[in-house]
Amino acid sequence: MKIKRLTVLSATAVALLSLSGAAQAGGPDDHGGHEGRGGLCSNATLKGPYGFTGHGEIIGLIGPDKTVHPYSSTSILDDVALVTFNGAGGFTRTDFGVIGGLPKGGLTTFNPNQNGTYTVNSDCTGTMKIVYTPGGAVPAGVETDLNIVVAADGTLVESVVYRAVTVSGKSGDGMVTCPEFCEQAVQESFEGKKVVVYGFR
Repeated sequence: MKIKRLTVLSATAVALLSLSGAAQAGGPDDHGGHEGRGGLCSNATLKGPYGFTGHGEIIGLIGPDKTVHPYSSTSILDDVALVTFNGAGGFTRTDFGVIGGLPKGGLTTFNPNQNGTYTVNSDCTGTMKIVYTPGGAVPAGVETDLNIVVAADGTLVESVVYRAVTVSGKSGDGMVTCPEFCEQAVQESFEGKKVVVYGFR
């Protein structure tokens, strides 16, 4: 009798776990914040403050021939930022960075003059676009576009820059100048982790 009862309880537990997994994964009729696409993520997955660290190299300018024309020397970038997502495709950002051993724009404090947009797809991939506005260490019009992956239940964002726009500069060979050709060649990645306050996300 005890064995029969345990078997029934075990079967019930397995069924409940299966249903729980299906609910989390979502199906074709899932409308629980995933825009009906049956995925795990949406713009609402990212909400609140995330601490980002970034590292990489600024290599040169991309010319009209779509090849990289290096600067006379490569600059290493290190950056820390606080990005606050609104859960609906927009964010604000404040950061401090060092390029080639010197603070960005000579500013030794954080630069809050940034905002941007983001998209999170149902498969937890997406994009971020950072735009600098007047008044900060970086000239207005500078833009950084990233491809992102959201992981760890929405608490981790991994990203790589796929496009960077600057407003001035000249390649080491003198063949490419900005303004005119202002897309920068960079090799940069950023990682963001959700800020946890008193144990709550």
